[in-house]
Amino acid sequence: MKTIFLVDDSATILLSISNILAKAGYAVEKAGNAEEGMKKFQAGVKVDLLITDLNMPGMNGIQFIREVRKLPNYKFMPILFLTTESQQEKRAEAKAAGASGWIVKPATADQLLNTIKLVLR
Repeated sequence: MKTIFLVDDSATILLSISNILAKAGYAVEKAGNAEEGMKKFQAGVKVDLLITDLNMPGMNGIQFIREVRKLPNYKFMPILFLTTESQQEKRAEAKAAGASGWIVKPATADQLLNTIKLVLR
């Protein structure tokens, strides 16, 4: 079973996305912000994919990805952005930071699961 790590400051998004993922057969780890997510990564959480929000208080998603990519065990792990932002410059910045893909909220369950299948091949 693949494990997906969700990081989002919205409790509603965490709950709805984790329900979709669990129903699709994935194990789910969650964090309510990037700092909490970093603590779990530094503690050695084993995940196959990170899905993170962009706009969060404190450390934003792009800063978070840069920090995660510095950790040896997570250099090549797929990372998806799940965000309301759709500007091309934000996408380019996310890609440069190490994001593998981008999902614009609100995403349907099918959009989310199809994108996950693409990056978890």
